[in-house]
Amino acid sequence: MRKSLIPAALLVLAGIMSAPAQTYPQRPITLVVPYPPGGTSDLIARLLTEPMKASLGQPIIIESVGGAGGTIGVGRVARAAPDGYTLGIGNVSTYVLNGAAYSLTYDLVKDFEPVALLTSNPLMIVTKSAVPATDLKSLIGWIKANQDKISCATVGAGSSAHIAGVYFENTTGVRFNYVPYRGGAPAVQDLMAGQVDLMFIQATDAVPHVRAGKIKGFAVTAKTRMPTVPDVPTVDEAGLPGFHMTIWNGLWVPKGTPAEVVAKLNAAAIAAMADATVRQRLADLGQELPPPDQAAPEALGAQQKAEIAKWWPIIRAAHIRAD
Repeated sequence: MRKSLIPAALLVLAGIMSAPAQTYPQRPITLVVPYPPGGTSDLIARLLTEPMKASLGQPIIIESVGGAGGTIGVGRVARAAPDGYTLGIGNVSTYVLNGAAYSLTYDLVKDFEPVALLTSNPLMIVTKSAVPATDLKSLIGWIKANQDKISCATVGAGSSAHIAGVYFENTTGVRFNYVPYRGGAPAVQDLMAGQVDLMFIQATDAVPHVRAGKIKGFAVTAKTRMPTVPDVPTVDEAGLPGFHMTIWNGLWVPKGTPAEVVAKLNAAAIAAMADATVRQRLADLGQELPPPDQAAPEALGAQQKAEIAKWWPIIRAAHIRAD
């Protein structure tokens, strides 16, 4: 008689253990943005959270945790309970590049579960408006003639802006001085003010200022032009073929988060990206959306690993350390 009770007890226990995942979410969710407010990650997070809230039935509270190239905010996610109530938005900088540039207290692959691949956009090579160059070839010539004086803004050592700068130096043979900032927004402000000369910036951050004539856009690091700034050529067209770099964004949760919870978050993210208003606003920012099948957790995980294989050797060869 006692033996017959054991399977029943196990079934009850299994039901109790799976109940939190089945009823998730039951309280507000925190979305950690690892940068100061006003940058691309912050904008994307704010566009997606309202429709995600509608799908999940709970508010999503944005928590900006900037500093150290995004490593502080990502660490906040890594240390959170794996219950689906803390997730992080990040990009190729925070979930790929930082792994080679920083001595992290967490593992970018082993300590997180990928949730959804979100938007992507190329970088744009931009300068302050006073730079005399009129195209990318003449810009490279101007930098070579003045490289001891040229300043290039970055969002911290090891950021995508920094790595793109190193990649550019290696490809063209130029050199310039790097000026680190805590986020893309303050860097762009100084670029517009003429305090720095050059930047490799997410196209989303550059588009409105290039349109307004406040900074100059020389090329996008993609194979095709952007509809939002059709007059800015690709690097291939501008004379720097193959200089491609895409800044993609994604959602992650701590390792050990139940698969059912990850699936619910993924479904909410995909539904949010399908919203017509959200799609238009992201398009206006120059953000490209993946097909639904490419937004799956597995797709984000594969993208992250492929980018690690590409960029870590470049970072290490350049001896880039942000510690």
